[in-house]
Amino acid sequence: MNERKKNEKSFGGIKGFTLIELMLVVVIIGALVAMVMPRLTGRGEQARVAAASADINANIATGLKLYELDNGNFPSTSDGLNALLVKPSSAKNWNGPYLERKPLDPWGKEYEYKSPGEHRKTDYDLYSLGKDGVESTDDVTNWD
Repeated sequence: MNERKKNEKSFGGIKGFTLIELMLVVVIIGALVAMVMPRLTGRGEQARVAAASADINANIATGLKLYELDNGNFPSTSDGLNALLVKPSSAKNWNGPYLERKPLDPWGKEYEYKSPGEHRKTDYDLYSLGKDGVESTDDVTNWD
C-alpha cells in the first residue's frame, strides 16, 4: 500500500489538509501581508529614512574611509562623492572605484557632501535632504 495513503486519514470519506500544510499557507499569507502593509500604513517613509541612514553611516562611509586610507585625506567638497567612482586629479594613490554606482538617496536625489564638514569638522558632513529636498527637519545626516 502506498505510504501516503496509509498515513492519510479521512473523515467519512472526506480528505483534509494536514496541520503542516495549513501552517505553510498561513506563513505565506503572512509574508505577503508583511510586504504590502508598509505601503498601506505609511511605513514606507520610515523605510526610506532607514535606507538613507544605512547608506550614509555604512555604505558610503566605508567608501570614504577607504579613499581616505589610500590618499591620506577625504575627497574635497568640489570633488564630492564622484571621487569615489572616478579618480580626481587631486588623488595621490587612488585605488577605486570605492563604490559600485553613484549613490542616490531613496528619494532619487544625490547625497550632500562637504569636507571638511561644518558639523563634523575633523572629517566630513554627509546627508540627504529627505523627502522635501530642502534643508529642514526631515534631513538624514551623519552628525546626529
